[in-house]
Amino acid sequence: MLAIALLTGIPVAESADSMLEIIDLLSHPEQYDRQSVAVVGRVANLQVATNRQGQPAYGFLLKAGSGSVKVVGLGKAEVHEGDQVIVEGVFNRLRQVGRSIIYSEIKASLIRPLDRLNPDLVG
Repeated sequence: MLAIALLTGIPVAESADSMLEIIDLLSHPEQYDRQSVAVVGRVANLQVATNRQGQPAYGFLLKAGSGSVKVVGLGKAEVHEGDQVIVEGVFNRLRQVGRSIIYSEIKASLIRPLDRLNPDLVG
């Protein structure tokens, strides 16, 4: 976690206290249900669409290790397949959509790429 904080420029205290592993969300979904979370992982299965109001929307799987969570958001997706990112948003352990139930989903409020080094550390 410290390495991630140093590479991304996130303050260490904020990062160390709030950054979660995907396995934590999957192992204890009731603990994090409807809570703000920050999770690191790799973008997979990126899909873009338009919602009923005509706004651009996106969804992808955030993968790390053997686990994954669904990430959804509004706006243009500023990520690409395979990107390493930090996703911040609200975690829902389940959400009903019509007759379907979606498990382990984060409604993203912010997505930051990990490939940009902190300029203060490059020298």
